[in-house]
Amino acid sequence: MAKIELSAIRKSFGDTEVLKGVDLSIHDGEFVSLVGPSGCGKSTLLRVIAGLEPQSAGEVKIGGVAVDHVRPSARNLAMVFQSYALYPHLSVFDNIAVPLRMKRLSALERAPLLGRLLPNRYRVERSIRADVERVAAQLEISPLLARKPGQLSGGQRQRVAVGRALVREPVGFLFDEPLSNLDAKLRVHMRAEIAQLHRRLKATFVYVTHDQAEAMTMSGRIAVMIGGELVQVGTPSDVYDNPRDIRVAEFIGSPKINVLPGAVQTDGRIVMLDRVLAARATAGAGPCRVAVRPERISLGGGDLSGVVVHVENMGAEAFVHLGCDGLTDPVVIRLDDPLRLPAIGSTQRFGFAPEAIRLFDAAGKRLALRTGTSIEAIREVAHV
Repeated sequence: MAKIELSAIRKSFGDTEVLKGVDLSIHDGEFVSLVGPSGCGKSTLLRVIAGLEPQSAGEVKIGGVAVDHVRPSARNLAMVFQSYALYPHLSVFDNIAVPLRMKRLSALERAPLLGRLLPNRYRVERSIRADVERVAAQLEISPLLARKPGQLSGGQRQRVAVGRALVREPVGFLFDEPLSNLDAKLRVHMRAEIAQLHRRLKATFVYVTHDQAEAMTMSGRIAVMIGGELVQVGTPSDVYDNPRDIRVAEFIGSPKINVLPGAVQTDGRIVMLDRVLAARATAGAGPCRVAVRPERISLGGGDLSGVVVHVENMGAEAFVHLGCDGLTDPVVIRLDDPLRLPAIGSTQRFGFAPEAIRLFDAAGKRLALRTGTSIEAIREVAHV
């Protein structure tokens, strides 16, 4: 197992800079997900770690050793691709055995004449079979070893790809959107399997995905990348509850966080939709954005109101969309009781506690808040 350290990693393709000085330290045995929208540079960063793409600047260390000039095969990292990259003409057994044969049989070929004798070749093949069967049993694909990839389901092919990585006993595993080709139900099942595999192996996992649900449910930490920058790194709950940038707040969470326009007065009071919030900003007078998660808004009370324009009944929960004067986008509110849903077109009051607010300045950076003891979320503007 090994610690992976990235220092000031930059990567450009021509005049386009896709990685902009990324610094990240992944601890030995940790599960870290690189998450962000398509084109943010997360797959490029993974390929830099693997050695498949040379960085334009910066340093990569594995186990405390700089590997910038070390070829991919010598970095002892196993990569699982989105496309599985299985050989269609080989059986499951032979696909898993590929890296072992490349390493052990090629070493045998380089041995002196006596080392290449038939008994030694048999001994190597027996060791390969034992290792493949051990990994197949671990992944519960032993009955599939004689099949070809074309005879497997998407989930089974994914397990074979993981098995081929696992059999090498690498110091770390790199996953590049491995579940994106699977249907929704199978993705949920496979992400649980990958999380369980990590707990068993206690190996270093670096996992790239654009699916925040995968990142949030599997990882010890998530690293949010946007526009080639590493914007925030933290535990899933910390990144969700305490985003440091409006881009992180809007990307993490489904449905997306509600963002309402406002302004911070010179005395710290926050004005939004002709109301003054109970919370106050500690600095940053000027335009601001008030962000509140759908589950932190209460329907049926408060000093704000809107018209119900859409209701999503998900069975165990529901999402109510309210159109409000002065807002382009509807306010989305999560309800835990979908049996009592408001009618489309009805006017509903809503509000939220001061502690629910995440405040950002015009540039999207987080502003500190000072909340009082009042339980009222908002009050009417008075002598602002």
